[in-house]
Amino acid sequence: MRRIKFSGILYWIAIFVYVFNVLGIIFTVVLNSVSKNWYTDWFPKIFTLEWYSYMAKEHDLPQLLFATFAVVISVALTSLLIGYPAAYIFARYNFKFKNVFLSLLLVPMLVPPMTYGIPLAAMLYKLRLATRLSGVILANIVPIIPYVVLILYPFIEQIDVSYESAARILGASRLRTFVKVLLPLTVPGIFTAALLSIVRTIAMFELTFLVAGPKSQTVIVALYYDAYAAGTRPPQAIDALAVVYFLITMTFILIALKFASPTQFVYRGK
Repeated sequence: MRRIKFSGILYWIAIFVYVFNVLGIIFTVVLNSVSKNWYTDWFPKIFTLEWYSYMAKEHDLPQLLFATFAVVISVALTSLLIGYPAAYIFARYNFKFKNVFLSLLLVPMLVPPMTYGIPLAAMLYKLRLATRLSGVILANIVPIIPYVVLILYPFIEQIDVSYESAARILGASRLRTFVKVLLPLTVPGIFTAALLSIVRTIAMFELTFLVAGPKSQTVIVALYYDAYAAGTRPPQAIDALAVVYFLITMTFILIALKFASPTQFVYRGK
């Protein structure tokens, strides 16, 4: 009984320390992005939004957000168009070397992005697609398609195949069965895969960094340039862009969790 109580105390202490650190970091970044002349005091004496204005002008914020959303939405839609049929095949059919194909599907998710990112970027530069939005989209599709397949796989697998069989017996074509039966039942999975793909693409730094140009970089790449590129930039302006990035990412995560529980998109091997 004492061991249980002691372990419970340690658990809550660990949770408190973790939450305190995370909230402390977020609070410091947000506070610094709206402050001026904050050096040694606990709280800044002057609050201002001028760093957000500075950041917006420095990066042409409308163009930066347009490029970011164009990339992530295009990647999510393209990955769904390719990943949904693949997930359906894996969920509904048993074929030779199925496990081998599933293992190969995991490779872009398991190996470091730089392993295949550099040759992929070299190919895109030869095709003159790099530095364009199309090149950034193609580069990000590579790891996102397996991600979409592994999310949709359990959603489709949970749907009883008898629904499709009943529709076919009643005379529905394959297309009508898909539109009227399968698609409505997998809408939560589709939304979850799309939204989590968007979140993952927003955070995809390495591949985007290798092929992005001045007009095709996303927020995460712009944030990296602010922090590490040559030149001096106010740390408050960097924190302002970090807040914008955080708000975009958290918005999509919360929307995704609204549609499905995380336990629904865990792969269940037979």
